[in-house]
Amino acid sequence: MTDRGDVMEIEDNAAPPGRRERKKRETRAALTAAALRLALEKGPDNVTVEEISEAADVSVRTFFNYFSHKEHAILGRNPEHLARALERFRSAPAEQSPLTMMWLIIHDVLRELISEGELSRRGELIMGNPNLLYHLMLSSFDDERQLSAALAERIGDPLRAMLIVSTAGAACRVAMELHKQTPDRPIGEVLDRAFQLLAQGVDPAFAPDPDTQKGS
Repeated sequence: MTDRGDVMEIEDNAAPPGRRERKKRETRAALTAAALRLALEKGPDNVTVEEISEAADVSVRTFFNYFSHKEHAILGRNPEHLARALERFRSAPAEQSPLTMMWLIIHDVLRELISEGELSRRGELIMGNPNLLYHLMLSSFDDERQLSAALAERIGDPLRAMLIVSTAGAACRVAMELHKQTPDRPIGEVLDRAFQLLAQGVDPAFAPDPDTQKGS
């Protein structure tokens, strides 16, 4: 791994994609770029699938081969992110901790979003539109459900798996919100601090009163 300052760069030893796969990625990127640009110009609620398709120079039928609705295109939702995360759970070294795997997964996605150069603008758009925020939450919950199931299969503890995945997701959301408040601070730095707190225990002094647990 090498450190780029704003986000930890994780070495990728995967084979380069073939021509067909590159074309699919280029089409998805064109659709998400067009969707975001139009949403910023007109407002998300005023953009249509037809407009996005025309701006990306593809047919409406092609649009629906990549996205089920316009909100996912504006969000930049990419199923490759989840597929890579699930594969990491399956192939990671046995000694790698669950929280470390989640850190690697989130940094992998963050690195890609930063390279696209639209992280801040997309985040502001989402936070300012209840419909986009709703779709983001729905998709995030579905991702967390699948990740939790995969992690539970690996570590044999469903409760621990769900807590690790959900708190890692919360750390990512909090880092995004803090980055919005302090844009000069690299989001990767905020995210790393959040994961350090999770690893250390957010409240090491936690000591529930046994008397309050009687009868529960």
